Amino acid sequence: MSETLVKDILGNVSFINMGQSPDSIYYNEEGFGLPLIQGNADIKERKSIKRFWTSQITKVCDEGDILMTVRAPVGYIGFASFPSCIGRGVCSIKANGVDLKYLYYLLTYYEDKWKTFEAGTTFSAVTSKEVFNFPLLLTKSKTKQQHIAKILSTADAVIEKTQAAIAKYKVIKQGMLQDLFTRGIDVTTNKLRPRFEDAPELYKESNLGMIPVEWEDEMLSSVVEIISGGTPSTNVKEYWNGEIPWLSVDDFNNGNRYATNANKKITEEGFKKSATNFLLPGMLIISARGTVGVISQMKIPMTFNQSCYGLNSTNKYLDNDFLYYFLIYYKEHFGFNAYGSVFDAITKDSFDKVFVPINKNSNEDKLIVDRLSIIDNKLQTEQAYLLKQQQIKKGLMEDLLTGKKLVKNIETEIANG
Repeated sequence: MSETLVKDILGNVSFINMGQSPDSIYYNEEGFGLPLIQGNADIKERKSIKRFWTSQITKVCDEGDILMTVRAPVGYIGFASFPSCIGRGVCSIKANGVDLKYLYYLLTYYEDKWKTFEAGTTFSAVTSKEVFNFPLLLTKSKTKQQHIAKILSTADAVIEKTQAAIAKYKVIKQGMLQDLFTRGIDVTTNKLRPRFEDAPELYKESNLGMIPVEWEDEMLSSVVEIISGGTPSTNVKEYWNGEIPWLSVDDFNNGNRYATNANKKITEEGFKKSATNFLLPGMLIISARGTVGVISQMKIPMTFNQSCYGLNSTNKYLDNDFLYYFLIYYKEHFGFNAYGSVFDAITKDSFDKVFVPINKNSNEDKLIVDRLSIIDNKLQTEQAYLLKQQQIKKGLMEDLLTGKKLVKNIETEIANG
């Protein structure tokens, strides 16, 4: 049984205020006038942000108004976090006879329908008439609207809390990387060494700056095997859709430590007839073109394309786990040398310019890895929970906003876990 839904248009259930851009000479970054919302770039995580201001006020939205982009991309929905001037890339929407939050979720659910206006064009925009006449299917019962909005708001609150936890752990991890790869751990106390400013006698100069006196700095290319990837011919169908995972950067550009899956697979014949190689569990993969410097560690054996390099330690004092975390730190604080015009790229010669710390006299590297693994495990747990909650919310929106399930049945399901 479904909720009773009726057809309507956006203009009948809301007041729509199409934006108008001020002259650019009145833009500023110093906070004069009102914040200016021009388009998608001024809406992050469904809330407006402050990037520019304008002292020439054209059209204004109030705090709490729904915002919708009307130029590429069309239909992206958010809330106004503060009173603002709205440019021609957005419109603001106030509810008229319907619950505001219900309307917000309904428009969010309909976002993809606006893509029909963008199909086949290089730049898309919609008119006030098209916005006014945008078709909706909604429940007319305001009580049901409020119940639906409450359920989805609760789901959003869980998601936002999880996102905040993830952001906190990421900040903690960055601080740990900085401390652990500049100060290290005193194995006699199991604590960070004092800072260089407090105990300069514990440090020495190196290619990495000041490092603990127990450490040596080694050129990365001298302590690792650099492994190249390759691509089987795309014109030979017998090379593809086999059983061997074949990685590209899109498969591991997700912030996770481990590469666990590849979207494409090649055959044994494709492996033999290409320049690709296997990377074994524990080895590293780093993107070398386009999005340069994305790093992951292998969880299972996989092959990979020529836009990446595999790295495997050949030094008994350098563990691949330690190398993974060090390169994450190195990327953030030093960066990788990139070459090229159309696409930035790192070459094998780039690794001659990267130096890695090695301590031959203790298990300090293991202590560092253990600490970073703990925070990574927490991050992974929160990220998995976030994905689960986002999937739950998606299902709730599908059920509630299309009337597939009664609100009271959904509430019962949630109460029963």
